[in-house]
Parts: sequence; C-alpha cells; structure tokens
Amino acid sequence: MGTTQLALSLAGGALLAMAAIAPAYSQPIQNVVIVHGALADGSGWRRVHDLLKAKGFKVTVVQPPMTSLKDDVAASKRILDLQDGPSVLVGHSYGGMVVTQAGSAENVAGLVYIAAFQPDEGENLLDLAGKTPPATTGIKATADDYLYLDPEVYAADFAADVPKAEAEFMAASQVLPSKASFEAKITQPAWKAKKSWALIATEDRAIHPDLMRSMAKRAGSTVKEIKASHALFMSQPAAVADVIETAAKALSK
Repeated sequence: MGTTQLALSLAGGALLAMAAIAPAYSQPIQNVVIVHGALADGSGWRRVHDLLKAKGFKVTVVQPPMTSLKDDVAASKRILDLQDGPSVLVGHSYGGMVVTQAGSAENVAGLVYIAAFQPDEGENLLDLAGKTPPATTGIKATADDYLYLDPEVYAADFAADVPKAEAEFMAASQVLPSKASFEAKITQPAWKAKKSWALIATEDRAIHPDLMRSMAKRAGSTVKEIKASHALFMSQPAAVADVIETAAKALSK
C-alpha cells in the first residue's frame, strides 16, 4: 500500500470511529426520559412534563424501584428501549447516579443533571456526599436499611421554596431508597462519552452546591445555576424545562 493510500485508509478509519462515538441525528430529538431522585416520586415532575410536551417533546418519567442501583438502571433502560429514536436522559438527585450508568445505552443522545450527583467510575453516592459538609442531617434509616428524610425537616432541607402544603405531601409520600442503592459503585460513566448539562440549585440543602459544581466541572458539563431548593423541578419548572430543551436542541445539530 502506497503512502497516499495508507493516509486515506487511516483517515477513513478515524472518521468511522468518530461517527461511532458521536452519531449525527438528522431529525430533532423529541424524546425526553426523566429519572426522578430518592425521597420523592415522578409525580412531582408534572409541571416540567407539561411544559416540554407543549413544546412538542415526548416525555416519559421513569419510576425506579429504589431497591438497588442495578434495578434502577434496568428500569430506566426498559423505558429507553420503548422510545422511537434517540433520547435526552435526565436525572435528578440520586437519579444522576442512575442516568450516569444507564446513559451508555446507544439511544441516549446526551445527559441532563438537575441538582444531581455526577459520579465517576468507582464512586458511589455516599462517597460523593462525604466530600463536602453534610447539607442535611435529616436522613434516617429503617430497620431493614431503607432511607428517608425526617418529615420534620423535609420542607426546609428538600423543598424550601415549594408551598407548605405541597412540601408536606411530598414528605408523606416520599419514596424510600435502599441504603444499598447509595453504596453501589458506578462502572461506566456515560458523561465521559456523551455531552452533558447540569443545573445547579444554589439553595440546595440535600446536595451541597459546591459538590455539584465540582462534579459538573469534572464532567465538562454545560452549567447553569439557579436560586432554588433541591425540589427545583416543582418550584422552578420553567427553568428546568428550558435546560432540557436547550440540551435537546444542541444535540440535534
């Protein structure tokens, strides 16, 4: 093989490899899959769902069982498999752990972290949470090692900018994750291969804002900050929907 032929062959191989890593989407990305975090459930995302749906997106909210990280990833991939075309995968809080692992699926175009954990390989939620002073001391454990946020501090630490009656209902209906979910380590961080966005809640008392900033910087995420509590999907739905829409449009180019 001559020098020119070799160069063309290598160039062609490089282009094929780039195409495999970063596929081009000829059609606008319309699918949004949301993985809610622990201590809440998917119903709190109704406002975000409705805003995105009004803009033409198909929005699906995963209801992970919270029994283990493995089970939650499987539940998310099950929903991703039902989508027609590529999806933007969104995670809130512990949901960031889930989407980081599940986001390696081929039909995930990119990731959006909403006041979420962004772990690296070999990290678990407890490792990350221990890197900064605890934002809340209200996490309690049941006899069988499931976790909940003390209802007495739920509003202040999780949903300070949500109307009192709604915050009280959230406390009464919170989904308890297993401690094992928080101990499970990430094996394949999707943000290393895919573009990501991060919305940081500066008044967050569930995840320290400085921790969110450092994780987003490490991941090379496009970052936006907003004055909001951890429950910003309820108190600031328009801002949350805007970041998701921005990601979808950027990934469609």
